[in-house]
Amino acid sequence: MSVSETATGVERIAAAFRGHGRRAALMPYLMGGFPDVQTAVRIADAYADGGADLIEFGLPFSDPLADGPVIHGAAVDALAAGVSVHDVLTSVAPVAARVPVLLMTYFNLIESQGVERFVGRARELGVCGLIVPDIPLEESAPLLAACDGNGLALIPLVAPTTTDERMAAICAQARGFIYTVSVTGTTGERMVTAEGLAELVGRVRAHTDLPVAVGFGISGPEHASRVAEVADGAIVGTRLVREAGERAKAGEDPAPAVEAVVRELAAALE
Repeated sequence: MSVSETATGVERIAAAFRGHGRRAALMPYLMGGFPDVQTAVRIADAYADGGADLIEFGLPFSDPLADGPVIHGAAVDALAAGVSVHDVLTSVAPVAARVPVLLMTYFNLIESQGVERFVGRARELGVCGLIVPDIPLEESAPLLAACDGNGLALIPLVAPTTTDERMAAICAQARGFIYTVSVTGTTGERMVTAEGLAELVGRVRAHTDLPVAVGFGISGPEHASRVAEVADGAIVGTRLVREAGERAKAGEDPAPAVEAVVRELAAALE
């Protein structure tokens, strides 16, 4: 049996952060079912071939409050094409056998299927953890318990506006790693200042021994390199979703192009 068949999701995440061999782990994001289900799987495989240490798989949702226009647009397109949660979940399994997969979803999609059922299905498919940006700490206990019972990590998010008191409470029940939002607002490509990032990561580290991964606003190798100077992981989404969408719109297979971008990002983390 392989490690992925015997280790829990939490253990696989920890191994990915320990064993990447670079200054920081790389976790690219993709929208499940975009531009279609089969192409999304090829994109995920391209991420793995390009050097991804973990992959964040988004579930398309009609009201994604944390997402900017590019990722929101990808979700709208996937839903318009009839992509379902079942379609995306089923497509995850082959990818999850290669690298640790995190599902990024909104709680409505979990609740509509039942927390225990959703989490159990995710575990069966090899998913390692969940990122649920719209569930507050005070309401997360049932989901956290279900994740703990299935060996999955419930990944919390903190932001520059998170107070130290609340950050301590969030980190106290964190699993896997801390998803650190580098800027206020929604996902998107923009500049992240080195000074502000170092201060934010330092605040997070004061409350946890778990890896600190930074997302939102990382759009190129120079941003990824800056993140690697202070954090344990870099999360890149909008840049890659935009690339995939543009290639698909031009009638091209997006996989080679996104793999090239991931290779550039991975090299920047060396």
